[in-house]
Amino acid sequence: MLNLEGAVVVITGASSGVGQATAEAFARRGSKLVLAARDAAALHEVARTCRKLGAEVLVAPTDVTNADAVKDLARKAMSFGRIDVWFSNVGVGAVGRFEETPIEAHEQVIRTNLIGHLNDAHAAIPIFRKQGHGTFINMISLGGFASAPFAAAYSASKFGLRGFSEALRAELAEERDIHICDVYPTFLDTPGVVHGANYTGRRLSVPPPVYNARRAARAILRLAERPRNKLTVGLVSDLTRLAHFVAPETTTRLMARMTARYLSRAPRAATSHGNLFRPPAVAGGIDGGLRSPRRVPIAATAAVCVVGLAVAALVLGRQGAPARRGHSGVARLFRRT
Repeated sequence: MLNLEGAVVVITGASSGVGQATAEAFARRGSKLVLAARDAAALHEVARTCRKLGAEVLVAPTDVTNADAVKDLARKAMSFGRIDVWFSNVGVGAVGRFEETPIEAHEQVIRTNLIGHLNDAHAAIPIFRKQGHGTFINMISLGGFASAPFAAAYSASKFGLRGFSEALRAELAEERDIHICDVYPTFLDTPGVVHGANYTGRRLSVPPPVYNARRAARAILRLAERPRNKLTVGLVSDLTRLAHFVAPETTTRLMARMTARYLSRAPRAATSHGNLFRPPAVAGGIDGGLRSPRRVPIAATAAVCVVGLAVAALVLGRQGAPARRGHSGVARLFRRT
């Protein structure tokens, strides 16, 4: 178990949302922080808050798509003498029909969400090997095991990131004190939706329930203290994972229909590259103003319906198949990793 007091923690994507919430959570525990993101002004604001909470903070503006810049970030972090935890948190999105989304937007999503995390790990792992310990935490999302229609590049990046984590974890299996951890949260109340690229011509939102980003931050602290391979945050993540495992095609098509229906009714909005190619004009803080407690029961019912439809599709599609086969698969899915 890692004692977080005095632990050296690198956080990329620390300028808002989950990154900021996690920085503040580690600060309350007395960790030494190295905060990275593209927006230097926003980073300094987060650092100011963390210092008030008692943390020692180093600010390192960094674009994670630049491998040399990430190597330089690691060198700066080593001014503390070691790196105990590296939270690879950067993520962007682009919403729109695949063919209507500019190819350069697709490329930038992949470059940020996948290559950026590879750059983080490529800088951190040699340091972990040399010092004999370290925990690398990958922020993935439920998009890592259930694709998101109208966000094809985002889905590709998250599926790829999950595969990258699994491969890296296997390579490091003999290193008992080096850990690769994945976090799969459901929809979080952060500025990410407002900041992201939007090529739909409609105002974007996310379906409820939407969780407080500080809940994800607490989960990340638990991983830092007691590493494990995978951790989901929120019931919807578990339900979506189950539904996709049982009947992936049915689940994905249902999600596509629900998204298309929402977009057909949503208020019109201008198309935008969002924060793909430059930091947002306003960092936005931790919260995105997306939570609505009154809608949670409806969302819970909808999630159960998704699972029910998926199970029904499986049963209808596999009539005559031995029952034990399905049960053993579900058991393997939820076996503790």
